[in-house]
Amino acid sequence: MTRSTPMQTFQAVEQTDRPTKIQVEALDFYYGRFQALRNVSLSIRERQITAFIGPSGCGKSTFLRALDRMNDIIDGARTQGRVLLDGEDIYGPEVDVVALRRRVGMVFQRPNPFPMSVFDNIAFGPRIHGLARGPDLEDLVERSLQRAALWDEVKDKLRDSAFSLSGGQQQRLCIARVLAADPDVVLMDEPCSALDPISTLRIEELMHELQQRYTIVIVTHNMQQAARVSQETGFFLHGEMIEFGPSPKIFTDPHDKRTEDYITGRFG
Repeated sequence: MTRSTPMQTFQAVEQTDRPTKIQVEALDFYYGRFQALRNVSLSIRERQITAFIGPSGCGKSTFLRALDRMNDIIDGARTQGRVLLDGEDIYGPEVDVVALRRRVGMVFQRPNPFPMSVFDNIAFGPRIHGLARGPDLEDLVERSLQRAALWDEVKDKLRDSAFSLSGGQQQRLCIARVLAADPDVVLMDEPCSALDPISTLRIEELMHELQQRYTIVIVTHNMQQAARVSQETGFFLHGEMIEFGPSPKIFTDPHDKRTEDYITGRFG
């Protein structure tokens, strides 16, 4: 039975049947003695948008960071289980973590441009990884800014400080910086939480464009946003994946009452 929810205006995105890009198997994660993730298993499909929702402290951002081993930098952090990227366990002892983070890029909650020019922000990763130099580097910077829908706004400001851009422009700059490293997967942790509605709309439109080339995984508190942009959604609660499936079903006919209670505003 379809349940009534306060979110009647979302645009349901057609579910696609794409191959698996990331397979998560029985993932547990600990901050010291505290267990933040419990037995999480799911598949993230290639070149689509997957969203994760849930109340603050439920484990969704911890899960996102587990997909590129960003949690490794935390003292006392410990991971059990497997995360397979194109069939390879990213927690395997032979994995080059720097190379992994090039393939799986992260866009953070607040724009975090480097204290340098617009051009140098985008060129930073390619220079470090030896991807391009000279005219090839200039072409790569332009291409990355075009993919982030920012080129027309900054093409005459490439030598200006990145901090001279607006908040929405800075966030798209950070997306372009990730794209310049030629990733397979783009992770976004609350990418619109610090932005105004117009900038948020630009980022959402950009996500739809980028999913033609990249696998996108987003964490958001904005359930309307998750419903608008994603093909599949997972609901976290107390470190557990309560429900995961096609976004239209999650937001109109969830299987688990805890999911229904959350999306209808009964808690969270």
